[in-house]
Amino acid sequence: LIEAGSASVLNEFLAPLRDDDGMAFPSRYEVRFGAPTGDRGVGGPGASQNLFSKILFEDIGGGITRDVAYQCRSIAMPSRGLTTVADETIYGPARNLVQGYTFGDVTATFYCHNDLREKKFFETWQRIAFNPQTFAMGYYDDYVGKIQIYSLDNDGARRYGVELVECFPKTIAAQSLDALPSTVAQTCDVTWTYRYWRNLTDERNLPKPLLETIRSV
Repeated sequence: LIEAGSASVLNEFLAPLRDDDGMAFPSRYEVRFGAPTGDRGVGGPGASQNLFSKILFEDIGGGITRDVAYQCRSIAMPSRGLTTVADETIYGPARNLVQGYTFGDVTATFYCHNDLREKKFFETWQRIAFNPQTFAMGYYDDYVGKIQIYSLDNDGARRYGVELVECFPKTIAAQSLDALPSTVAQTCDVTWTYRYWRNLTDERNLPKPLLETIRSV
């Protein structure tokens, strides 16, 4: 009712600051990369003939994905939107009916070592999608991987997470160089595209899409 008191009081508003969970902070996060290993194998029948497929496979074995993840300065949780269409078959104001859903690209920023090993890792991953010697495009399963992004609590425990499914680095941004003295570390911006993302809290164990199930058989 208009005359009724507010449903919220100061103690309820401050409750998240006082309970054991506390508030989530954007500076507490973890990133894990699942770089592609090539579903058709390396060196076996039907394996990719792309030279960089073997290089990436060796880099992964050397722990490069963990090292690069540690250098992630910033990243965004992915967006998801519903596309709608107006239902004008009824009298009065139209309803908006859900017609589909879309996902936005994700951009991450990484600190770079002197040898730019982080940038080289993403360049190698990109070159699995095309053969720089023949200019032929690669097989989809060979260059898609996954990324997991977690929000951490004050004790470093994972409380929420998402996984980008079938992702790959779409764009490696230009890096500006300047002769003026600087104390700011060089960074590399990478934009990721992916098929869809899922919430690892309550969607991890949902039935897999048909195509994903067939690949795992």
